[in-house]
Amino acid sequence: MDSIRPITEKAAPALVLNADFRPLSYYPLSLWGWQDVVKAVFLDRVEVIAEYDYKVRSQSFEMRLPSVIALREFIQQNRAPAFTRFNVFLRDGFQCVYCGAGEDNLTFDHVIPRSKGGRTSWANIVAACAPCNLRKGGRTPKEAGMFPSRKPAEPSHYQLQDIGRKFPPHHLHKTWLDYLYWDVELES
Repeated sequence: MDSIRPITEKAAPALVLNADFRPLSYYPLSLWGWQDVVKAVFLDRVEVIAEYDYKVRSQSFEMRLPSVIALREFIQQNRAPAFTRFNVFLRDGFQCVYCGAGEDNLTFDHVIPRSKGGRTSWANIVAACAPCNLRKGGRTPKEAGMFPSRKPAEPSHYQLQDIGRKFPPHHLHKTWLDYLYWDVELES
């Protein structure tokens, strides 16, 4: 069935899988806009795995839009993750490591304050809610009586991907589900 509504970049994203049929990224989910997907199909860089019900047309060509694609060449995923605020929050499950509060009002905290020689690194930065960060201030965990629920450490790319799988996006097309959670243990 063809769609009459105009296709926009956000209306028809395709899930991008690596050559091993696993998503390139779970969080954020690896999605490409339909224009990039059509171009990749024409350049023979991807294999179409599943399609939407609607098509794109030109005067001489028509194709159903892909909803799931797989790269033809495998991309290694063993690089170290970037040290960013987002990745620190992801590593810590979008929760304050001191009180467990959710993602509202999150900031980051130097476990050992910079004023006491603490560095801005994976091993010293944690996600903290603003009230806990303010309460801890420039004190060490021992001085403040506030200890992180987990020791901060640099995660691997695979650890971040595994954590990211716990935070599904707001929109999941039915054709994506087999590829997003295929390695999850099934309930009996």
